[in-house]
Formats: sequence, C-alpha cells, structure tokens
Amino acid sequence: MNLFAVPLQIPPDSNLVFGQSHFVKTAEDLAEIVVTGVPGAHFGLAFCEASGPCLIRTEGDDAELVAAATANAEAVSAGHVFFLLLRGAFPINLLNAIKQCPEVCRVFCASANPVEALVAETEQGRGVMGVVDGCSPRGTEDRAAKAERREFLRRIGYKR
Repeated sequence: MNLFAVPLQIPPDSNLVFGQSHFVKTAEDLAEIVVTGVPGAHFGLAFCEASGPCLIRTEGDDAELVAAATANAEAVSAGHVFFLLLRGAFPINLLNAIKQCPEVCRVFCASANPVEALVAETEQGRGVMGVVDGCSPRGTEDRAAKAERREFLRRIGYKR
C-alpha cells in the first residue's frame, strides 16, 4: 500500500466541502441542496463513481468551479468521493443539509484553507484516509485575539 498527500484546488473566493458518498444519485442531490439552500450561490461539483462505468459525474453553474472540482476528483481518483466548491455561500450554510443527504457517508472537511487529501492506494484502487486542513496552530489566543475573533463573527453576520 502507498500513502500520499494530494493538494486540492480551491479557487479564490470559494470554499470546499469534501466528502464520501455511496451512490451516483449524490451528484444531483447535492446540486439540489446548493440551489435550494442558498439562492444565488454558485457551485461546481464532482463525484467519483465507484462501479459500473466509474465516471466522474459533474454538476454546477460555474465553469471554473466545475473544472476545479473535476481536477480534484481526477487527482485524488478514489471511488465514492465528492468535491463541492462554493462561491457566494459558506459551507456553514449547507453543511447540515449535506450531512443529512441519504447518500453522504462522511464529510472530510469544509474549508477555504489549503487542503491535502491523504490517499491510500492498493491494488484495488484508492481511498481517502483523511485530510490536512490549513496550518498547525502557532499559539493560543490572548485577549486581543479573542476580541478580534468575536468582532469578526459579528461583522460577517454570524453572531449578534
């Protein structure tokens, strides 16, 4: 078995939701979640089918995001994983609905940070073992950093 890290593409001003699912219906169901969950959001989705023709299935309304999601699917090349790239919506707006989607088994991460997929490869194929999401901590917040965090959440409308 080989284990390696695959850097994922996240275009500027977008967020990634990276997960594992179990059925080709995932592509249409996740697209419906985005369209009905955050009107006006733009997205690109790629889902790696793991049986039959084993195609990368795509949905979306933003060519750049569809292309980046597809590039991630090609680079990771593991069955039953999906890459949803969002613009004009944050993962927090859709994450519960995504996790409640009957086909979704797990969400590895939801992030705008640099992400690496940790991929294992065997004779059968590839599987995702986990992710590296962003950077390691550089310390613990002090009073000023805590105040800055709280102000930021209120400025962007997530707290009152």
